[in-house]
Amino acid sequence: MKNCAPEKIRNVVLAGHAGAGKTSLADLILFKSGVVSRRGSVDNGSSVSDFRQEEQERKSSIFSAVLHAPWQDGHLFITDTPGNSDFCGEAMNAVHIADMMILVVDAMLGIGPGTIRAWKQAAERGMPRMIFINGCDRDQSNYAGVLDAIRHAYGATSCIPCTVPIGEKAAFSAVASVLADDVPAEVADQVTEYKHALIDAVAESDEDLMNSYFENGELTPEEMALGFRKAVLAGSLIPIFAGSAGKDLGVSELLDAIISYGPSPLDPVPLLMEEGEIDRKSQDAVGFVFKSVNDSFIGQMNYIRILSGTFKSDSELVNSTKSSKERVANLLLIQGKEQTIVEEAGPGEIVAIAKLRNTGLNDILGSKNVHCRLAEVKYPQPTTSYAVSAAAKGEDDKLGTGLQRFAAEDPTFKIDRNAETRQTVISGMGDQHINLLVARLKNEAKVGVNLETPRVPYRETVNGVGTAQFRHKKQSGGHGQFAEVHLRIEPYQPEEEGGEDFLFANEVVGGNIPKNYIPAVEKGVIETRLVGPLSRSKVINFKATVYDGKYHDVDSSEMAFKIATRGAFREAMSKAQPMLLEPILSLKIVFPDEYMGAISGDLNSRRGRILGMDHEDGMQVLNAELPMAEVFSYPTQLRSMTQGRGSFEMKFNRYDPVPSQLAAQIQAEAARLQEEEDE
Repeated sequence: MKNCAPEKIRNVVLAGHAGAGKTSLADLILFKSGVVSRRGSVDNGSSVSDFRQEEQERKSSIFSAVLHAPWQDGHLFITDTPGNSDFCGEAMNAVHIADMMILVVDAMLGIGPGTIRAWKQAAERGMPRMIFINGCDRDQSNYAGVLDAIRHAYGATSCIPCTVPIGEKAAFSAVASVLADDVPAEVADQVTEYKHALIDAVAESDEDLMNSYFENGELTPEEMALGFRKAVLAGSLIPIFAGSAGKDLGVSELLDAIISYGPSPLDPVPLLMEEGEIDRKSQDAVGFVFKSVNDSFIGQMNYIRILSGTFKSDSELVNSTKSSKERVANLLLIQGKEQTIVEEAGPGEIVAIAKLRNTGLNDILGSKNVHCRLAEVKYPQPTTSYAVSAAAKGEDDKLGTGLQRFAAEDPTFKIDRNAETRQTVISGMGDQHINLLVARLKNEAKVGVNLETPRVPYRETVNGVGTAQFRHKKQSGGHGQFAEVHLRIEPYQPEEEGGEDFLFANEVVGGNIPKNYIPAVEKGVIETRLVGPLSRSKVINFKATVYDGKYHDVDSSEMAFKIATRGAFREAMSKAQPMLLEPILSLKIVFPDEYMGAISGDLNSRRGRILGMDHEDGMQVLNAELPMAEVFSYPTQLRSMTQGRGSFEMKFNRYDPVPSQLAAQIQAEAARLQEEEDE
């Protein structure tokens, strides 16, 4: 890498939906800039970006890849990200910290869930963006339609073409610059329209430029360049470039624009901060760990985006997040899987450091302690869950270690030891995400696993009033055990959401149960409600009232009253019309219009309820409710129905009664599991 002043460095992230051609574009940039002598290819497994075995087998990106390349008199640091929603965590971490997004949109498929997610995150940050409409040479491409969809979804006054394709589909042969004086007649009308729109957008970026435009009727080339860059930095102009990474058309124009108009690391591109601020022009070294991986040969490797100052090899750094010091041996400049040791690196650059003792994802490193913290990335909730267990006996600890290691490097991967269902449940963004983790467990942690559908955490409640009297009496030499509890159970609804889901009351009079034993009765209710009579599920939304009882001066004890309460609770529950409840989830499903029929039909077959429909960024949005029991297989079905172009988010909503025909099956299954455990 040649030495480059920070003003000439551009830190960009390639983002967008899967299949849009981000990785092909990244490989082409490396080839065009002379970094590699042969152009990498996803199809033949020679991509510099998709270098891991799993990516080569799938022919698609799974991990974000860090690359760099010279262009003109500047230097690009590029993070190529996966567009598949299963691996959105990698993409979102990179978008969180880059200076500019290049949103790659396929000229045939247009906007997809990955496009929408990337755009939303960039807009929330207020980060500068450019759009590259890729694949304009393909037989089924529809440049005009996709351009209209982008401008309709994201703003026609801000999303303005800077290049337009000459020729369509297979006849696409070049791009014409909107600001050029001499363009082919076939695109002259388009160019004129977009040129006026561009000049208006540029003039509006600065009051002096606006006045000059009104006075002179035009902007000088110098004024145009200045205003263009200001508008891009402000986010009021999102330039659109047409092209084909496959045919190397329109890519040079995109790269020229990134160098000419993109932000440098010293520009005040907003970062989402939880606490404090980062001065981009400070001499103090500050960097952010946006990617952390466990390499089977090197160990842990932390990828750091340098935000200010200079990092140096053979130095000491301070981890401000964990208030600890770290010793740095070598700074590594990353080019896909290749690593080069560098003596120092400055703002905008991305370096990796191996074997730090106490540093991981989302930590801030620097030359001194800084009182600042970046906001957490708002990852979507995992959509796919499996109960996991070690395939071989005695390997539970090895499995646990492997799972914890993956969770540390991937925030979208969750582990939950569910005390109710007595299962370890892993959750991810989709089947591909989970399958990758299973493969890595086998290859890296050397542990095989079994996956099964998780048990649903049902609930039980009561529909009527039940009373019971239960006496616990035991005589066995010396002190005996004696307690009698009279208990009433009835329905109860919490006054507010998130309030206590049951109520305990004491109506004992005359000292029939001394006050010092009432807490033991309450504990008995609390413990017994965790294992209801129908499916061994927690009992909720009830009021338990102890209204009478008996005690013995010598033989009564807290334990005796807890045991008596358990018996009274179970008997009263059986008389109070117990019923099963199941968790209901709220779903927000995003997909292209043409799949509406298939999706609504599938939801109906799953006992789902459609609440309403909307449009967002040119996609159909369907809000629905679905029982959790029906959600486990939904991600795979949605991907199949929409050819991977549908996505959904979900969150817990409430508990609803289980239909009677299903309740019997659930109770029978619970009884079977109990028998197995007893054996």
